[in-house]
Amino acid sequence: MVTASEIRQKYLDFFKKRGHTVIPSAPLVPENDPTTLFTGSGMQPMLPYLLGQPYPQGITRIVDSQKCFRAQDIDEVGDNRHDTFFEMLGNWSLGDYFKDEQQAWIWEFFTKELNLDPRKLYVSVFEGNDQVSRDVEAANNWQKLGVSPDHIFYYGVAKNWWARSSYASMPIGEPGGPDSEIFYEFTEIEHDPKFGKACHPNCDCGRFMEIGNNVFMTYQKTQNGFEPLAKKNIDFGGGLERITAAVNNDPDIFKTDLFSSIIENLGGEINPKTRIIADHIKASVFLIADGILPGNKAQGYFLRRLLRRAMVKMQDHLPLNIVDAVIKTYSQTSYFQDTNNDLIKQTVADENDKFDKTLYDGLKKLGEVSAFDLYQSYGFPLEIIEELYQEKGLKLNKEEFTAARAKHQEESRTASKGMFKGGLVDQSEITTKYHTATHLLHASLRKILGDHVQQKGSNITAERLRFDFSHSQKLSENEIKKIQNLINEKIDANLPVVKKEMQKSQALSEGAMAFFPEKYPEVTSVYSIGDFSKELCGGPHVNSTGEIGHIMITKEESAGSGIRRIYATAIFKK
Repeated sequence: MVTASEIRQKYLDFFKKRGHTVIPSAPLVPENDPTTLFTGSGMQPMLPYLLGQPYPQGITRIVDSQKCFRAQDIDEVGDNRHDTFFEMLGNWSLGDYFKDEQQAWIWEFFTKELNLDPRKLYVSVFEGNDQVSRDVEAANNWQKLGVSPDHIFYYGVAKNWWARSSYASMPIGEPGGPDSEIFYEFTEIEHDPKFGKACHPNCDCGRFMEIGNNVFMTYQKTQNGFEPLAKKNIDFGGGLERITAAVNNDPDIFKTDLFSSIIENLGGEINPKTRIIADHIKASVFLIADGILPGNKAQGYFLRRLLRRAMVKMQDHLPLNIVDAVIKTYSQTSYFQDTNNDLIKQTVADENDKFDKTLYDGLKKLGEVSAFDLYQSYGFPLEIIEELYQEKGLKLNKEEFTAARAKHQEESRTASKGMFKGGLVDQSEITTKYHTATHLLHASLRKILGDHVQQKGSNITAERLRFDFSHSQKLSENEIKKIQNLINEKIDANLPVVKKEMQKSQALSEGAMAFFPEKYPEVTSVYSIGDFSKELCGGPHVNSTGEIGHIMITKEESAGSGIRRIYATAIFKK
């Protein structure tokens, strides 16, 4: 079996030899991004640069393997190809190379480096419409590389167009463009006619699996339609789990080494139940490692849902040796290099204990609340609910359950799209001011409370800032007043905000602070606010603190064990 670690390293080395800078994975919780809860794609942390913000030191070729989590896929887990946590191999050209080089390189990587049979590879390209022409160039490139014409399929905007918003709802000024996906064919799988008369790459029968997507960011939407961008970008993403499955010619990603040790700790049998448990525990370990704790809101809610769904599937506590199996699986990466593994285990153990009562309460509610309430509020999977109903002699209305779940999923997707629509990086004047204010808040907390204070997360909207930090006890009114006064003192001093690009190691040795320092490249941006604050950061920031306006702390509360949370608003200067 070819391992995922081998594939990951081959990919990074392949593009490094072609002038790409290797950068570390960003955290699963986006920094200073109120529009989305999780990093759900490889391009998400790169979006500021795809939209025109210069990358440090003028770098234009980048490659990485990005940790990703997609909460919307929770209900899909259980088959052979869906997971909530995954790695996305990605390479980018920021106004550098374009279609010719990208298509040739990725084809070479798949067919030469990974030895995938070209006869089992298919591609899709954009079919064109009344505003954007058919992507004949990409199709011709594939044919020159040896792709048979009958392995090239054209699809519309639903399948082969990329933008932050849907094609129809793209706002003026937003960039986008056609993409070209690559699929691997598992020839031993027979096409199921229930999915259509003829099989094709985007068929849902399971014969084809997407292993990569080349995005050609070509256009910008204007009042007059789509116009070419001054600098065209490349954004490639390929799921490591699926690529590994293709290389080993087995459509079940849970048979790859990315899951094998975890499955072994569950008894070794691969079925829908063990797939769910393996995926959910793995995702939970990564989320906890990135600072998320189980809770009832935001990221914490999804972590709790994952852990409890896995517990219901096991109908018992989750064995903590699976945590060790997850960490060992990724021993050749830096993902768990600086994490407290005992804390991860303790978090899982604590949730085990807490769910005992919830599980008991849910069982008591059986017959009193709807099946969907048991599913959504208590974390009982449908098949467990069915078994419990049978034991109690109760009748389960599947149509009613299915309708309730469909309504909930639609509401969740609508809410998610609403968050996404605002843009992954809001660089408005107001949020820029709040962003700089978080640096002042961080420095003030350390001055007043002590150097043990470390940023654990932040969230900025046009109405307020939210800042999480390590501290073991509730702040007193006097401490809050001192922190607020110190922030406003530095604002009144109109300190300059200076950006400097420098070696990360040098910046850290000089005392620069960093939230998840491992996510920053070796040469990174450092923002200094007078001699009061110095942090690694991707920006954006005001030019001087006097532009911000006075900050008022409105709330302070617990955000988990050893973590406090502050909310603040500003009276902005006009």
